[in-house]
Parts: sequence; structure tokens; C-alpha cells
Amino acid sequence: MSSIFNILDFGAMPDGKTDSTAAIQAALDKAGQCMGEVIVPPGIYKTGKLTMRPQTKLSGTAAWLFGGYGGSIFQLNTAETDCMIDITGAFGCQISGMNLDGQRLGEKIHGVKLYWPQYNGGGKEDTPTFDDCKIGHFTGDGVRLEHIWCFSVRHCMLCFNGGAGLYIDGWDGFILDNWFSANRLGGILGGPCTASVTATGNRVEWNRVGGFVIPSGNTMNITGNYFDRSGGPALKLGSSWGQMESVTITGNLINRSGKPGPGLETEEENSHVLMEHCVNVTFTGNTLRHGRDDGGQGTWSPDIAMVVKDCDYCVFANNVMHHGAMKENIRWDGKGNCRFDGNLGEPVGEK
Repeated sequence: MSSIFNILDFGAMPDGKTDSTAAIQAALDKAGQCMGEVIVPPGIYKTGKLTMRPQTKLSGTAAWLFGGYGGSIFQLNTAETDCMIDITGAFGCQISGMNLDGQRLGEKIHGVKLYWPQYNGGGKEDTPTFDDCKIGHFTGDGVRLEHIWCFSVRHCMLCFNGGAGLYIDGWDGFILDNWFSANRLGGILGGPCTASVTATGNRVEWNRVGGFVIPSGNTMNITGNYFDRSGGPALKLGSSWGQMESVTITGNLINRSGKPGPGLETEEENSHVLMEHCVNVTFTGNTLRHGRDDGGQGTWSPDIAMVVKDCDYCVFANNVMHHGAMKENIRWDGKGNCRFDGNLGEPVGEK
């Protein structure tokens, strides 16, 4: 008995015209009976909402470009849905090598969604895995994980979405070697609690609002990422209503943040880093650099390299920021027990 199912055998058509929703769902349901794998040969498959089953895998051929989709493509064909793929309750599922194209249809439609009404809603670790996928052009978030417990996103491109590239409300995440590009609500956006997350080796570029926007949570490791031309801070941690606690930020390159335009609402958001109500945080060994749009166009930014507000027991040490900002390197309100040491460089001044 086979546990590998090809969607073509269920009637899916890779012609970019035929509605293949029922055929794809039939393959997913069949795989759900035996913890199987669903194969998606290269082509464009029109589809509505799909539901994955526990301990199953959806496998395609990645073959995507920065500006387009290739290989195995699911293309949304309806505005009357909340997401393309629902993985709620699909414990241990994996989506690999897929291109999910939202076509900018509808309002707040997510690419992939997991939703529980409360934390630990499923009673055990969800553990979905996303590998080598491109998920873009959705009017909501590329991937939205509400009350998630344990997940990984690796080698993916989450891009051009009307929401965030990745929305996280939950914990235990591994976010490695991804591309977060041109999402309207940030590359990564956190909910009421974002905790126990490691983000390493990601390229985070041209997102409005900010690169990583995490208003409340704890225990994060943000290491070795490249942030470029955020429409707000590359890192916006904590908020007026939430606290970030126990975070390590090291070895990141943060380039030309605070781009003026949509999403930049306050003077302090014209910065590389904005931290508010943060406790027990280290920010060390990072490189900050000012800049403007490609081709020498646009406004120089950011005005401020680091803004630190209402923080306590935080260390900002051994960062380099020569010409890292236009006006100020460090703006600290003087509150809390914070230490600034060995941060080298001078702001640019007027150009």
C-alpha cells in the first residue's frame, strides 16, 4: 500500500485555469489516513482553501525567483476564505518546496494559518515545519501562527504580503535562513506573547513598519541577520503595553533603517533599533549603517541609531555605528539600570 500520493492522480490540473481544490484536498485526506506524503508536480494549480492532516507532508518543487513563482505553484482563486492552507490540528505537518501565491485577493487572507482560541489549545506541540517555500502576495500574513507551540521556518521567502511575512503569537520557534521582503506589517510581527524563538541568518528587507516587530514576550536569540531598508526600526522590541525580557541580539548587520514613508509614524521610529520596556537584554557586536534607496535615490536614514526607553538591566556594548545615523547614535531616557560601553562611531550630520 502506497503512502505517497500525486495530486494529478486525483484530478488536479497544472494548467493555471482549472479549479483543483477538491482534487488536492482528496489527496491530502488520503495522506491523512496513513501519515503520508502528497506530491505536487511543477505547474500552476488554482485552489481555494485547503486543510492539512496530522503528520503529513506536502511536497513540491521550489524553483522560485525573487520576482516570481516557479516549480509547484498553488494560486489562490477565491476572495471568500480566511487562508489558503489551514494547518490547525495538523500536528507534525510539513510543507516543503511549495509556491503559494495569494494573487492579492480579498481582505486579510493568509497564506498558511494555525489558530487555537487559547495557548496550548491543541494540548501538545504543534510542530509544523516550512522548508524551501515561497509564500507571497496574500492580503493577510504569509504565515500566521496564533497560539502556536513549537514550529520551524527554514530556507523560505515570505514576501509582498499585506500583513506580516510571519506572525507569531506563541513560543518555541526556529527561524533560520529565510528571506522576509516587502511585507506591509513587518518581516516578523509578534502578538501578545512571542517567546523562546531563535532567529538566525535571515535577510530582512524593505518591510514597512519594521524588520522584526515584537511588542511583548521573552527569551529570544536574534543572531547573524541582515536587516536592510526597513520602513521603521529594523528591531522594534517591547511596547507601551508589553515587555520584552531576556533577549540576546548579537552579530547582526543593520543597514539604512527608518525609511520615511508609510508605516513610519513617530520620530523615534526613524531608527535602527527601538526598545521600550525591555529587561535583561544584551545588544552587542552589531554593525549599524545609514543609507538611502538603491541607485542613490530617496531620503537618507535613520535619524537615530538606537532609542532606549523605560528599559532596565540592559547592556549595549561593543557595537559599531560610525555614520550609523544622521543625527544621534544613542537616545536614552536615563531610566533604569542600563549600560552603554564601547559603542564606536559618530553620526553623519547634515548632508
